[in-house]
Amino acid sequence: MPALVSSRLLLFGESLPFQKLSLVSRTAWCLRRIQHSTQVGQDRGPLTIASVGLKGEFERTNKIKTDKREKVKLDSAIEVPKSKVKPIGNHAFRAVPESLEIESTPFSAKSFSELGLPPLLLERLESEGFKVPTDVQSAAIPTILKNHDVVIQSYTGSGKTLAYVLPILSEVGPLTNKSSNGDKEDRKKPEIEAVIVAPSRELGMQIVREVEKLLGPANKKAVQQLVGGANRSRQEEALKKNKPAIVVGTPGRIAEISASGKLQTHGCRYLVLDEVDELLSFNFREDMHRILNHVGRRSGADPGGSKSPLTRRAERQTILVSATVPFSVIRAARSWGYDPLLVQARKVTPLESVPASGPVNVAGHKSSSSSNSNMQPETVVQSLPPALKHYYCVTRLQHKVDTLRRCVHALDAKSVIAFMNHTKQLKDAVFKLEARGINAAELHGDIGKLARSTILKKFKNGEVRVLVTNELSARGLDVPECDLVVNLGLPTDAIHYAHRAGRTGRLGRKGTVVTICEESEVFVVKKMQKQLGVSIPACEFTEGKLVVTEEEEEKKPSEALK
Repeated sequence: MPALVSSRLLLFGESLPFQKLSLVSRTAWCLRRIQHSTQVGQDRGPLTIASVGLKGEFERTNKIKTDKREKVKLDSAIEVPKSKVKPIGNHAFRAVPESLEIESTPFSAKSFSELGLPPLLLERLESEGFKVPTDVQSAAIPTILKNHDVVIQSYTGSGKTLAYVLPILSEVGPLTNKSSNGDKEDRKKPEIEAVIVAPSRELGMQIVREVEKLLGPANKKAVQQLVGGANRSRQEEALKKNKPAIVVGTPGRIAEISASGKLQTHGCRYLVLDEVDELLSFNFREDMHRILNHVGRRSGADPGGSKSPLTRRAERQTILVSATVPFSVIRAARSWGYDPLLVQARKVTPLESVPASGPVNVAGHKSSSSSNSNMQPETVVQSLPPALKHYYCVTRLQHKVDTLRRCVHALDAKSVIAFMNHTKQLKDAVFKLEARGINAAELHGDIGKLARSTILKKFKNGEVRVLVTNELSARGLDVPECDLVVNLGLPTDAIHYAHRAGRTGRLGRKGTVVTICEESEVFVVKKMQKQLGVSIPACEFTEGKLVVTEEEEEKKPSEALK
């Protein structure tokens, strides 16, 4: 028995040191693994060392967190490279400020005088009845005046046109801060100083009217339109005679006159692409390529690359504008601009802060497509005017026009835009409305320029109550009095819905959007409701009133009780 005990003690006595050694070595191995994982975790983010209790690693983690807090300060100050330089005219250069103090930007200015605009321009604004800037104007004007390339994104009807026109007029044309004696040479320059590109004739002419209104009758020759459908030779003669500082036009006509050598834009200071998401379509590809290569590029410069890409970008100030900003626009802004900023109502942020991991569609799912329908969910919501009410009504195809008539009477709408998807359907819809005593007119691209202008004038004057149109008018049609938009044909996606809806509720006014669909199309409306993040309840028009039928909403409380 003692021998057995001694042998057991001997056995365990020999094995215990081995176990201790094994335990120590395993502990060291685990610590090394933890430290290695910590280093990887700091690169990838998910691992925290504080819970392990290692002081050194914990301090390193704290330092990383502190660095992250420093990065958050971008919201208050956006650093701009000191090397960035902007040209003025052909010879003079102006250095861009090193940073833009976002906190000091007057996002809710009570008057235009707070935004740094010249006195002559302020006088014109006051005479035209513009007193208080909108939120997007308060954010965009100081940012553009500080020479930043920008992407302006705000809902349709929020005043985006003035948001970029006012800072341009502050530096270009007869309303600038320049003295009449000191800059006579600059004013004699035949070169264009600002080019504004729009995807449609209607939008282009609307922008021209806005600029002419600000310039006044005596100076309106400082801007000229170069839109398709008009006489090209007359436009070329006007360019030679008037020597405008600003041209506004469609991509095809601008590229056409530029290729003929009669539009000199190499010394251009500003390039504005309005409704840029539309300008990115394949139809404008060649024309936009020429515009981007010639506007703001010095004559004699080698476009092939003797200058660095950053130097070439810095030769002009690029301004992109749209109610919606899909990832295709973000990619374009990064390529065409130099450290561009995203300007929204009450918010200015670096475009680099927008994730670039890949396109995201309106539902928030990753997609490999680069179409314009791919965009951040928050930008879709921001593209809608805030004071709108949305409804949908189910009816048969042959009853849609009659439902439109009852909708107009139920809401007592004075100015209505009805959208259809096919041009051939417009004439029949107008005929049915006229037969029931409602003044209506059709508007589409096959109508001549003069006839379209006449129809729009009658619609704005109230002589036409219902304007039946197609996707042509979804962008650029500015009728502030419009109080009802009706979709007789479903928009193709949430972005097109937002642009159509933006024809009403402009500049803070109230508006209503009604989608008239068949039973088989209800799921499309529900999908857009989810994508847009707005409520689109079902409704009916009975006894001259709009009656909301919220069957699904009524089911939710009972289901919750179960």
